This record gives sequence, C-alpha cells and structure tokens, in this order.
Amino acid sequence: MSFLQKMKNRYTVKKYNAEGEIDAEQIEELKEILKLSPSSINSQPWNFVFVTSKEIKEQLSEVSFHNTAKVIESKLVIVFQVLKSVEDFETQIEENLPEMAVNYYKSMVQPHGEEYIKNWMAKQVYISLGVLLSACAEMGIDCTPMEGIKSAEYDEILQNRKYESLFAVAIGQKSEADKNQPIYTPKRRLETNKVVLER
Repeated sequence: MSFLQKMKNRYTVKKYNAEGEIDAEQIEELKEILKLSPSSINSQPWNFVFVTSKEIKEQLSEVSFHNTAKVIESKLVIVFQVLKSVEDFETQIEENLPEMAVNYYKSMVQPHGEEYIKNWMAKQVYISLGVLLSACAEMGIDCTPMEGIKSAEYDEILQNRKYESLFAVAIGQKSEADKNQPIYTPKRRLETNKVVLER
C-alpha cells in the first residue's frame, strides 16, 4: 500500500479496544523516530514522555476533558513537552549546537523577547507531532492527537520539572465499533486546488 493510501486511511481514533496490544518493537521505533524529528537550527526544545503505567494514565484521564476514555483505553499516551525556561533552553543550545546555529538564534529569535521565544519553541514541538502522526500512518498504528488536556495538571502528575506539557497522543488499537473510521465517516478535507497552489 502506498504512503498516500495510508494517509487516506489514517484518522483520529475516537474509541479504542481496551484489550488491544501494540508491538513493543513499534513503541521503541516511535521513540527513535521522535528523537529524529526536525526543528529549527536543530534546537530540540522538547521531551516526549511515554506513559504506559495504568495508574498514571488513570490520573491523566481525569484531567483530559472529553479524552478521558481514550487515555484509559489506549495502551500508551505520549505527552509532548517543551522547556519552560528560556534560560534553560539557551544553556542547552550553547552546550549542544554549533556556533553558527547559536548565532542565528541570538540574531533572529532572541531579540524578539521571551513570549516570542516560547512561541517559537512550541512550534518546534508541533513539528514533531506531524512526524509522529505520519509515522503512525506508515506503521499502521492507531492514534489520537489531543490538545484537550489540562496542561498544568499533566505537569503535576508527570513531575518533569523543567518541562511543561503542550499536548498528548493516545496510541492503541482502534475498536471496530469506532464510528469515526473512514468506512463509516468519510474524511472531509478542502479540495486540493483550494489548499495547494501553483504559480
């Protein structure tokens, strides 16, 4: 099956099979894929927290708005986090990036101030979400991206002090009763000529 067909088949899972399993090797592969995500100047301002503990998933489910059942029934929840402190981020890039990349940051990003920098950092994390969703489509893994979480409560549960949660992705095996599957609910996208332009 072509990657295009796999993208046509992928969808946001609304109901999981709580008894379904995900191959452990695939989970390890997803970790490596996320690590390889691109970011501006290779800044990597992120952590990806892989949550499989039933107890922690239950706690997260209580602060996930309408995503409660998805968090509980999925086999894995990946929480995407970004560094809280601009100072910590700047220390990280000073220690890990070449001078040219650091100079780009200092001349093109840093002068805009803290709010701009934090927004720029968050955008890098969203790039990794696109990588993960594409990887799941390619690998035939069912998933649900979720911005509907209480970030501060997630942070308190996960205790990853230097990072804050932006969004999460539930990973599992869809329930055959999930009515959001394309066979029941066809995808609705704008026509190609409305979103892809040629000049």
